[in-house]
Amino acid sequence: MAPTSDAVIDALRPVQDPELHRSIVDLDMVRGVQVDGGTVALTIALTTPGCPLKNEIERRATEAVTALDGVDRVALEFTSMTDEERAVLRQKLHGDPASTAGSQPTHGHSEGRAIPFADPSSKTRVLLVASGKGGVGKSSVTTNLAISLAARGKSVAIVDADVWGFSVPRMLGIERPPVLIDQMIIPPEAHGVRLISMGFFVEEDQPVIWRGPMLHKALEQFLTDVYWDEPDYLVVDLPPGTGDVSISLSQYLPRAELYVVTTPQPAAQTVAQRAAFMAEKVRLDLKGVIENMSWFTGDDGKRYEIFGSGGGQALADKVQVPLLGQIPLVPALREGGDTGTPITVAEPDSEAAKEFAAIAERVDVELAPTRRFNAELKIL
Repeated sequence: MAPTSDAVIDALRPVQDPELHRSIVDLDMVRGVQVDGGTVALTIALTTPGCPLKNEIERRATEAVTALDGVDRVALEFTSMTDEERAVLRQKLHGDPASTAGSQPTHGHSEGRAIPFADPSSKTRVLLVASGKGGVGKSSVTTNLAISLAARGKSVAIVDADVWGFSVPRMLGIERPPVLIDQMIIPPEAHGVRLISMGFFVEEDQPVIWRGPMLHKALEQFLTDVYWDEPDYLVVDLPPGTGDVSISLSQYLPRAELYVVTTPQPAAQTVAQRAAFMAEKVRLDLKGVIENMSWFTGDDGKRYEIFGSGGGQALADKVQVPLLGQIPLVPALREGGDTGTPITVAEPDSEAAKEFAAIAERVDVELAPTRRFNAELKIL
């Protein structure tokens, strides 16, 4: 017995657009359903004509309808939304880009859409990953920490704010640019993590020669014009040091938590403490230190502390926060950054991947903010 059109629609409700993470039925993408015996014909309107995940939508929709009793064949056709329909969709999901209705202007932000992560009611925890200098593996830590948080079932996004030395797109293996739906930027996703980066807007081998105001505007757009869909975590890869970008983000994201990456080398620890002390100056919550390149384990099973030892713990003691973990130096960690398959994906049972998982658990559980309830005091 052939299914009804309503039954086909109900079967398609669990099918999500892979970029917007919403039902294709609720997004009004399913436009026509006709049942003729065992054949179901339907039309799906893509959000953009060149939707990069068209094949995935086709696979999901076909599997959902084929699972119905009485269906032998699915004839699926595609069309695309009109400009007007995209405007309606953007308004539904993201609001009006010219309006700040319902929210107060945030630090350094007086026009356009307010930064959602600065709102006290936002459920998103913002993790700023900083370092005193380059070359300590900060971006690698950011990438693998984000993937480890996603592996815990969390919704995770990354802002690659290292505008001069952007590298997270390569590390995640993301080559396609974001999709634009009527001024709403849809970030690409890999390994369960969504990403926006300057790397999507300039050639990889070209320098970003921008001064302060342009940088601030770009960062502001990363936070406001991108459809983040209220993730559990927004992990921000800061540039090395304590310059303009870090200061701007501390103003845009006053509720953010700061995590400092260093190496065991005492000299590196001395430089890294400047990033830690920045937290106090700009009133951010410094939460912990992560030590990278802690040791190398040779074929003989012996640990070799190539970059010395104790730097991470010394920094943590000095700034009075916990040392959250020590990441060993392994070739696969470097190779994963070059090939787009991070070690937490390529070798989840490796020593380094397990350490990232342990750090993610500490961040997610041990360092989770406690809820504060204001009790009304009554004087009897």
